Amino acid sequence: MARIPLDQPRTLLTRLAAWYSRRSYGKVLDPLMALAHNRRVLITDSRFEMSLARWNKLDPGLKDLAVMASAAAIGCSWCMDFGYWESRRRGASHEKLHDVPRWRDSDVYTPLERDVLEYSEAMTATPPVVEDDLVERLRRQLGEAALVELTAMVAVENLRSRINSALGLASQGFKDSCDIPARPGS
Repeated sequence: MARIPLDQPRTLLTRLAAWYSRRSYGKVLDPLMALAHNRRVLITDSRFEMSLARWNKLDPGLKDLAVMASAAAIGCSWCMDFGYWESRRRGASHEKLHDVPRWRDSDVYTPLERDVLEYSEAMTATPPVVEDDLVERLRRQLGEAALVELTAMVAVENLRSRINSALGLASQGFKDSCDIPARPGS
């Protein structure tokens, strides 16, 4: 249960944020309504997220895995739910997304994807436990611009997941709408 009320006074800003959220995601995002308790935080976060959407040096599939690994390490159910839905919309494999919390025991990942998942977890640890040889492997495989973007995306997901977890935000059921439900009788 959320630790902060998610119903907001109907100001122009909250109405605009809710409209945009419904238009883009089909429902009003709980983190949006939580951040709306502080107008400047909401505006800053919204501008930041719009800017992040334009980053394009890192392969989107690798970015999705990195974000999901960070959210899983922190234990943010809202971020895992929304991240799964968003990644599936972009065509990510159900198996890869499903196995993120137990990626070490899964055989669905390439060596590069395993390095990205390991890096994401290492960065998310407190304090970070990133090793030089892992960074060097990623730098050789991705290039410096993509490595910097990967690092920034993991840091951003740490911010998101820690805010959402601390405020008690839980799954909004996005994942439930991703996959085709089984037909009756099958």
